[in-house]
Amino acid sequence: MIPLEEIRRARPIVSEVALRTPLVPLQAPELRPGVFLKLECLQPIGSFKIRGAWNAVRSLPKVPSALWTASAGNMAQGAALAARRLGVPCTVVVPETAPAAKTAAVERLGARIVKVTFDRWWKTFEERSFPGMEGSFVHPFDDPAVMAGNGTIGVEILEDLPDADAILVPFGGGGLACGIASAVKALRPATRVYAAEVEESAPLLASLRAGSPQTVPYVKHFVDGIGGKGVFPGMFERARSLLDGSLPSPVAEIRRAVRLLAERNRIVAEGAGACPVAAALAGRAGAGKVVCVVSGGNLDAAVLADILRE
Repeated sequence: MIPLEEIRRARPIVSEVALRTPLVPLQAPELRPGVFLKLECLQPIGSFKIRGAWNAVRSLPKVPSALWTASAGNMAQGAALAARRLGVPCTVVVPETAPAAKTAAVERLGARIVKVTFDRWWKTFEERSFPGMEGSFVHPFDDPAVMAGNGTIGVEILEDLPDADAILVPFGGGGLACGIASAVKALRPATRVYAAEVEESAPLLASLRAGSPQTVPYVKHFVDGIGGKGVFPGMFERARSLLDGSLPSPVAEIRRAVRLLAERNRIVAEGAGACPVAAALAGRAGAGKVVCVVSGGNLDAAVLADILRE
């Protein structure tokens, strides 16, 4: 568990760059009443990642000469924005499968992009190094300062909805889910916190069932922010002690959730951000007041148009 005092210490730091995002009802009571949306897609970079990135950078003992990270897009934008504010260069290692909308946003922020194969990109998380990189590495998820920054979301949710029965959080590397769960379990242990995964590639679910970190076949789909091929051992230990389980949803349901958010709440959510909504609408989180963390909204326009036409 990330200590609650570390999360509270991160709040004023996070507020330097991030919004206190609203918690609003999902405008579909006939489908499932009591569903609420924590709209992290409204952050300046369209994603929650700015919280953890900035807290991690500001936790360094001195201003770094440069920043670099490995990311499919959202942490890349968080690190790039942090580097811009510090006035230092930023380099991002991205997989060849990274969405064009996200890589374009990273380049607009002034960062340099290095494209590699998916497997080489994945290896960067494990090694925390890459040939030719200089400066400080911002790990997208396995960093206590990153998780503390993410945990501020959990504090905000309980301030706005103290009697939340369950919170659904997209699970990619685990930094968002474990950060939020650390705050929630310290403040209100009765509130359940679930990982939301893609049914077609759900490594946390497989790992929880096996009792140890597992790898699953990588399946390429439009849900790029989550649905990797495995869970890192350290993050698995955190996840199984903090989370109440994993709730997977099929890609088809996630596409419908993207469309519903656009039609009813006028919100653009990427696949990872819509994944909790799909699980909530299917009743996987049970009854009561369910909060869905809409983690990001960086969806390619062509993909969104295709979903809206369905």
